[in-house]
Amino acid sequence: MVTDKQSLILIVDDNPNNAKLLFDYLQASGLQASLAENGEIALAQVQEILPDLILLDVMMPGIDGFETCRRLKANPATQNIPVIFMTAISDVVDKVKGLTLGAVDYITKPFQPADVLARINLHLKLSYLNQKLEQRAAELTATVEQLKQSQQRLVQSEKMSTLGELVAGIAHEINNPTSFVQGNLTFAQKYMQDLIDHIHLYKNQASATEIAKHAAKIDLEYIFKDFPHILDSMDEGVERICDISMSLRTFARADSAVKIPFNIHDGIDSTILILKHRLKASNRRPAIEIIRDYDDLPDIECFPGQLNQVFMNILGNAIDALEESNLGRSYQEIAKNPNYIKIKTQLIADKNNILITIQDNGLGIPDKIKSQIFDHLFTTKPVGKGTGLGLSITQQIIVDKHGGKIAVNSVFGEGAEFAITLPINSQNK
Repeated sequence: MVTDKQSLILIVDDNPNNAKLLFDYLQASGLQASLAENGEIALAQVQEILPDLILLDVMMPGIDGFETCRRLKANPATQNIPVIFMTAISDVVDKVKGLTLGAVDYITKPFQPADVLARINLHLKLSYLNQKLEQRAAELTATVEQLKQSQQRLVQSEKMSTLGELVAGIAHEINNPTSFVQGNLTFAQKYMQDLIDHIHLYKNQASATEIAKHAAKIDLEYIFKDFPHILDSMDEGVERICDISMSLRTFARADSAVKIPFNIHDGIDSTILILKHRLKASNRRPAIEIIRDYDDLPDIECFPGQLNQVFMNILGNAIDALEESNLGRSYQEIAKNPNYIKIKTQLIADKNNILITIQDNGLGIPDKIKSQIFDHLFTTKPVGKGTGLGLSITQQIIVDKHGGKIAVNSVFGEGAEFAITLPINSQNK
């Protein structure tokens, strides 16, 4: 199946022969099954153990399948469990009623176990993907809420001086895989309905000619090939959202009252992802290349949120410098000498400190202002484009908060390099 755990199927049927047949077949097919002989017992069972899918008979003594389904969907704990109705009635009105109540499919008796298994596996897969999407959406919502709650602090410390631009970039990164999954889900639902219709032809003992015509109409062979690819690609899209969510949580990590162990590379990589929309190629220039040269570093004791702010300030300034160096140059000229940012980390020989260098191949910093770049409110950017706080706060975080050092090396016309030295273990301040 789609997960490592064995899926649990609850069979609700007052006919012991039908129930036993399904139970044995599902167990033999690698699924876990449990039985309930009526709706009341089923509702009691799901309070103890939640199944992954429910096969629900419509006609039962006591409360029927429709009422059982209504109660399941009214309970927040069970409302998302896929329900497949089993019935000997093929009345369209009853089918519409069941689907309106929230069922995902119908199986008409007498049924073939293989037909039931195919539908179960399909709906388990769709349910699994839907759960992962909901989980990632909840995590992203929580992260966005965390960013909103931190906004005042971030503005005060200029952690998000370009909040609007960053949010737009994050939204773009999330929108791509979300749209991809949404688009594929439309095809998956169509394929599912085509397969259900085709199976019904067999169940209704249609002629071989009619079955062949329908197979050609829906392009059955293509569905067999494409359906698994669609489900796999949807899974990849969900994983991409998961990666973005993880990076956002790393970057938006709340500062603790004391220093805690932190993987510096996680902070750098999460910052790069948030700035990714500024690194991509445009009609004016090729993509800005990020060159990573990471050493095998231990976790360091630090304030992770503050260091992420440092990486955001320096990397954001490097991108600004590269954009400025591109003014007046054609796309072809830039392509001959591509923009890049090189990030190198290394464990210093004393093994008590680490060194992080961030280098760009922009215009560099003129000698006359090199000594001023860490000054409070100093900026070379136009009004409205910078506060002059970024590098001043960066220096404060590195030196005052972490007992480290920061220096800039630059020859005008040859780019700039910021070198940050941080202790691995330090006294909390």
